[in-house]
Amino acid sequence: MNAVGHSGVTPVPLLEVRGLSKRFPGVRALEDVSLEIRAGEVHALLGQNGAGKSTLIKALCGALRPDHGEFLFEGCPARIASPADARRLGIAVIFQEFSLVPYLDIAQNIALGRETRGPLPFTVDRRHAHTEARRVLAVLGADLDTHTLVHKLGVGQQQIVEIAKALAQHARILVMDEPTAALSDPEADRLFAIIGRLKREGAAIVYVSHRLPEIFAIADRITILRDGRLVAETAPDRTSPAAIVQLMVGRDVGSVYRRSFCDRPGEIVLEVRDLVALNGARATHLVVRAGEIVGLAGLVGSGRTELGRAMFGADRIVTGSVMLEGRPVRPVPAASVRAGVGFLPEDRKAQGLALDRSVQDNLLLAGLRRLFPGAWYRSARAYRQAADLIKKLGVVPPSLRRPTRFLSGGNQQKVVVGKWLNASARMFIFDEPTRGIDVGAKVEIYGLVEDLVSRGAAVLIISSELPEIVAVCDRAYVMRDKTIVGELGRAELTEENILRLAMHHA
Repeated sequence: MNAVGHSGVTPVPLLEVRGLSKRFPGVRALEDVSLEIRAGEVHALLGQNGAGKSTLIKALCGALRPDHGEFLFEGCPARIASPADARRLGIAVIFQEFSLVPYLDIAQNIALGRETRGPLPFTVDRRHAHTEARRVLAVLGADLDTHTLVHKLGVGQQQIVEIAKALAQHARILVMDEPTAALSDPEADRLFAIIGRLKREGAAIVYVSHRLPEIFAIADRITILRDGRLVAETAPDRTSPAAIVQLMVGRDVGSVYRRSFCDRPGEIVLEVRDLVALNGARATHLVVRAGEIVGLAGLVGSGRTELGRAMFGADRIVTGSVMLEGRPVRPVPAASVRAGVGFLPEDRKAQGLALDRSVQDNLLLAGLRRLFPGAWYRSARAYRQAADLIKKLGVVPPSLRRPTRFLSGGNQQKVVVGKWLNASARMFIFDEPTRGIDVGAKVEIYGLVEDLVSRGAAVLIISSELPEIVAVCDRAYVMRDKTIVGELGRAELTEENILRLAMHHA
């Protein structure tokens, strides 16, 4: 990871937040939060999911109005009551989920909403749009064809377009929300180089991430929120990752990954033989036994997610078999669910949850047939079952009626786990279970996984984080070119051995 060099900052804050407070029904989202955002620096904003980061970001971009507090821009009182107010002040937010239009080209996306009129009525000056897009991309050092449709770009290139769109709006403050969550290491390094260039140009970067190594590599200042309050402000050279974690969670979590390993796994729960999927994934042999956590590792594009989807039946299998407890399973999701397989997809928001439905609805959805075998829905029983699950999982806030979209990432992931617990799953396939969630929530997710295997379930974890694979799994399979190329037992499960298999033809 390449560090971004620190630069001098201006004495007067570009934007100052004073005493910001915001409450929702039953939830204190922010309480008397104050901070300064200065030109020419990267200001990292850290905290557990639910600590108040998202609420603060929405207040900065005018998406919601705080109950109390004020903003000062370059020392003068400023009003941020709408996104238009934020844009006028030069504040732009680059969210984790991009706001690009996939079937428009790069230039159209960068100019969207600010198009220059063409020579004829009701037309757009396309030449000007492409000229402006090329100018902004040149500032970022990005060599992209502005006529390319956005859906044809990689994730890293789409992020560059998002940044270019913000700069074209003359943004002076860029808020980046988990910008490297879906990037490879080379793409992340390229992003850090762009951030360094923006700093030298005098931009202010508010950087939100759960990845502590990159915070210590690029941040000038760190602000930590917990339970809606600002608990600390420091600099990377005055603290440590362990101290940051303790401030975030309010306690010493010790080793994030600490767990006891499985010495004597039980019977085979999942067995895959000679599988070839339509999406290109291949597996000659894969086995997961009761009581063990098995990893599926590999580099970006190695086919991990594709194999997981094929095993669950979400993608079509061309040849081969999937066996659950010795019995073949028809490779379709409905049959997998009936056989006791739970699949927690990589994109929990798009594929794992019905975000506009309540927490109760999401918890009960996959197990309705088991809960009500006579197809007669009884609301009292449904409420009791959901209440038991929400208590067991520790979902915060513990509100069954709350729409799931308003939960933090870690609590949304707990609801996905609960959905499959309610369906009586015995085989769990977790695809990137801790992506986009904080250290404290990771500890809770790992605790849930340990509880599952202690009760005899089998777990397959698909992860791009090698430390997670090494520290959590009893053994792991490694993929390369959409094919399983090796298996590593506990004694030989190291990051070096995973990379050796993932990168080289051994």
